[in-house]
Amino acid sequence: MTKRLIIVTADESCRERILKIAEEAQALDCRLYAIDGNDGQQAVHLLVGDRNRQEVLDQLQSAVASNGDWRITILPVEASLPREEITDEERRQALEGTSGESREELYNDVSRGAKLDVNFFVFAALSTVVAAIGLLQDNVAVVIGAMVIAPLLGPNLAFALGVALGDQKLMGRAVLTNAAGIVFTLAICMVLGLLLPVNLASHELMARTETGFDGIALALASGAAAALSLSTGLSSALVGVMVAVALLPPAATVGLMLGAGHLDLALGALTLLAVNIVCLNLSAQLTFVLRGVRPRTWFEKKNARRAVRVNAAIWFALLALLTALLLLRFYDLL
Repeated sequence: MTKRLIIVTADESCRERILKIAEEAQALDCRLYAIDGNDGQQAVHLLVGDRNRQEVLDQLQSAVASNGDWRITILPVEASLPREEITDEERRQALEGTSGESREELYNDVSRGAKLDVNFFVFAALSTVVAAIGLLQDNVAVVIGAMVIAPLLGPNLAFALGVALGDQKLMGRAVLTNAAGIVFTLAICMVLGLLLPVNLASHELMARTETGFDGIALALASGAAAALSLSTGLSSALVGVMVAVALLPPAATVGLMLGAGHLDLALGALTLLAVNIVCLNLSAQLTFVLRGVRPRTWFEKKNARRAVRVNAAIWFALLALLTALLLLRFYDLL
């Protein structure tokens, strides 16, 4: 069972309400502290497990929202003594996968991945150059190494979470970061395609110029695994590689083929890239929704439902269009 230390700093008039919330939620521990030099302010430390953590946070925000000077801080807890016995309810939640990160923790983790800064471009440039070399040399180990450092997981998850929460700012930042990363990758690889001989005998390169239905399955699984790993608090390092599998090599192949003048092969790689982007975002969005990730207030929930419906309709329509295109190409009708 993962634990969190929730520190609520608010006016002392909120004390009774906060303590009642802690009691009703059966917090593992609850301590009240006075803040020196700040009259009327008190800090309440709540030690909570997975059970009802999101509900507790929502109730705490409602309890202190009318107070002008308040803050809620969530800290991870590596261990606490004495040990608490795991209840049957917590065992059930663990088996059903209903425990995991709170909305606030998810937002904090994901928003960093959508940040467009120098570090993002540096990692994007390094991973692109390494991937291009691996593709040209038909070296699968080098391609995998490029995917390890590719910063492509963050913006895709950020967009899916932004849709689930109806957060237009996060969605906009995610789209901008993702587009910048892909365009940057294409630009670098186009230059490399002009300067370096493109090895059309490379299996790793040519495999990204064709799109199959197995690619759709891979991208859907990658997006779902990425959202699930983040929402359950598990490591997303390996999932990041899965997402990079679906995005970095196809994007690099598009750029290399455009630079070398092989427009037909570039179109095939572009189709694969489009399929992967659609499937990744669709499955990640649906996973967040099915995990119950949603805003706190009624108005925000209304906006989130609208965003989910609109984006799901768009992604499904694009997936249907791309699937029809694949079928036409499969039967040599296009």
